[in-house]
Amino acid sequence: MGKTVGHILGKALKAYGVPYITGLPGHGNWNLLDAFNDKGSDIPVIQTMHEQAAVHIADAHYRVTGQPIAACTSIGPGAANAVMGLANAHCDSTALLLITGSASTHMRGHGVMQELDRENVPDFLQVTRPITKRAFDVIRADHMPFVLHRAWNAMVTGRPGPVHIEIPMDVQVAETDIDVAELSKRIPVGKPRADARAIEAAVKLLLSAKRPCIVAGGGVITANASPALRILVERLGIPVVFTWNGKGALPEDHPMNAGTVGWPGSLTGNTLASSADVVMSLGCRFTDWSASSWRKGVSFSIPDSKLIHVDIDPREIGKNYPAEVGVVGDISLVLEDMLAEISPAQAKKALGSRSAYHDELARLWKEWDAIQKPRRNHNKIPTTMLTALKELRKALPRHGIVTVGSGHPQSSVKQDFPIYEPRTHITPGSYSPMGFALPAAIGAKLAKRDTPVVCIIGDGDFMMCMQELATCVAYNIPVLFLVLNNSGFISIRDGQNALMGRNIISEFQHRGNGEPYSVDFVALAKSFGFEFGKRIEAVADIAPTIAKALAANMPALIEVPITRDVSIAASNVVGWWDFPPVPTAPEGVRNDYAAGLPAEQHEGRDTSKVRIVTATGAVG
Repeated sequence: MGKTVGHILGKALKAYGVPYITGLPGHGNWNLLDAFNDKGSDIPVIQTMHEQAAVHIADAHYRVTGQPIAACTSIGPGAANAVMGLANAHCDSTALLLITGSASTHMRGHGVMQELDRENVPDFLQVTRPITKRAFDVIRADHMPFVLHRAWNAMVTGRPGPVHIEIPMDVQVAETDIDVAELSKRIPVGKPRADARAIEAAVKLLLSAKRPCIVAGGGVITANASPALRILVERLGIPVVFTWNGKGALPEDHPMNAGTVGWPGSLTGNTLASSADVVMSLGCRFTDWSASSWRKGVSFSIPDSKLIHVDIDPREIGKNYPAEVGVVGDISLVLEDMLAEISPAQAKKALGSRSAYHDELARLWKEWDAIQKPRRNHNKIPTTMLTALKELRKALPRHGIVTVGSGHPQSSVKQDFPIYEPRTHITPGSYSPMGFALPAAIGAKLAKRDTPVVCIIGDGDFMMCMQELATCVAYNIPVLFLVLNNSGFISIRDGQNALMGRNIISEFQHRGNGEPYSVDFVALAKSFGFEFGKRIEAVADIAPTIAKALAANMPALIEVPITRDVSIAASNVVGWWDFPPVPTAPEGVRNDYAAGLPAEQHEGRDTSKVRIVTATGAVG
């Protein structure tokens, strides 16, 4: 007797190292899930309250461990709810498998409940193809083993990413004698090395540079290249700046740490990166927020800076900036090969020539610290995000993991919360959806049971996904949720006010009297079954309360009231963002945009004669 597709799926996931899957049941996938009750295909399933959360959990699991897992949803709405998670994983190059149900093959195109069938049959694959590396439609049981190893190959080779498999309900119960493939014989051994000539050219540029700078993107973390990166920067004395997902590539208390780059970044990072004569990018796509919308002199100046662009994906080379040297390969191996090309004498000479450059870095840090002090040392309640984060850093060990949502918490963590180890800062970089941080914290904790995990999240973001508190309690997942409550989508409000001089529907208010509106988050958590919930009343209580919550090793929530005062509430506005102003925008905003647009370098225009604004605000 053969095995059903559900049995093949369960057996394969176990064989491929998947410790559990996430998801929700529905009529479209219950045939698959039923097989997970049987010996040989039995695999734990984490039941979530929403399909988006199921995919975010899988996303975070990969970011923390490098091991893909799977999420499983029903047909129609259940599958569509997972799209947000897929899109986020696709933009951030994280590997996961989404398995969804589909109408039976003999029912397709006839208007089955929850089926999309108007233009294509089936239609839902047209939704997921742009946001996955591969999307498979399994129409025969004997195809399933083949599709599974092809899916795994797609997920983990080259630039990682999500894969979608859709399985019709009749195929789910069909049987086959074809067994699960041995994965080691279906994926390549080793990782791609770069061309030797490209390595030689890159090393030559780095050694000759007077003001070199390395941009660490998320690709450094994915490639486990942090050890090699540290050796290189220490050997040659090259400062490192970080993108959203590059934080943790080098400890942020390392002497060569130059801070974050882009919008919002740090003055230290933007100043060094924009004035570098050679920039080496490692696993960075140069998105608008990482490059201050490519406005010359703010975050980067390419040209005049010469770019060494290193990426696993050849499509990224030269996409937004011209590359003096384009290097395609696994970043860890690229750095290993570069180190092998540098002699001790060359390293000593390069390091010795950069002492004044290092003095400048130290000076910039002192200036930046002085600028940040009012935001870090606000001893009143409501307090500032940077103050709350400073207190969190006191209580969280170096190896502790933080997950961060979008908005002011994400910007504040990027700019001012030091990260010391790879895979301990989990945030949605490019797609930046609300609703990620809470389920991501669950995924991180499931992946690293013995590691403290703190979800740093705003109140608006929290309410996008708060149903997953039930998942924490049901499975006793001891995550600490640090809710930074400013009663609104205040990052949006501040952007509206700055760029348009007014705001709309971005503050949470009682519409009758105009007073701020807030959920009682402690009471909410306790209604879900949390035993530990506390609202902070004094800044001095933040660190001790966090320490107590972590020591309790149970699901916990701490609410910190945050001021709405734009001058101190969150991160400093450093960098530039291309936001076309409305006709009624303040004159300064319109003038700045008129000057900034022709200074953007991503389209290859000549910027040699345009008005340049540096990271410090100086005009060139």
